[in-house]
Amino acid sequence: MEYFFYCRDRQGVGDLRWEMAEEHWAFMDRYAEKMIARGPTLTPDGEEATGSMHIVDLPDADAAYEFAFQEPYYRAGVFDEVLVRRWNNTLGRTMWEFAGGTAGHRRFLILAHGRTARIADRVATVEENRRYLAEACSEGLIAHGPLLSEDGADWMGTASLVELPDRDAAETLVRQDPFAQAGLYERVEVHDWRFGGRPAE
Repeated sequence: MEYFFYCRDRQGVGDLRWEMAEEHWAFMDRYAEKMIARGPTLTPDGEEATGSMHIVDLPDADAAYEFAFQEPYYRAGVFDEVLVRRWNNTLGRTMWEFAGGTAGHRRFLILAHGRTARIADRVATVEENRRYLAEACSEGLIAHGPLLSEDGADWMGTASLVELPDRDAAETLVRQDPFAQAGLYERVEVHDWRFGGRPAE
């Protein structure tokens, strides 16, 4: 089962994130073979972290709970909020298999929270959404898939990692998305994001 995790940093966390970095990386090393994507969200200037995003293939909800709440950053109080959702790897690959890397482009996490009461409308719009993404940013899609309820039955939104020229391009992508046009999203977050992992020595 694939799970999406977004952990939002607590305000005023200061240097605690960096003090705990080695413990965080050591914990994540245990999941290296199951990791689909990972990395911090950032302030627009790229200078400070605002949260952590992970997508991981895990056996069940208990394993997802352990991943989220036994993680050293969480236990140390770095995070203010933790979002855990089932996810579906629409592209069928990891971020390390992404063939992009265009000079001057930036990377973003687009986290769209769905209006679950509009699920029937989503079904009617799925193919249109797929065509739109294929035309608008197929070369820039790093990872993409629906957010799902714990049993996988209910659509809860969409999470995408994209590489685009700038924030305006990311916000335009969201605004023109057929799901957004159909009113299927309650709210959408666009976060600057970068590939994560233990720095190369």
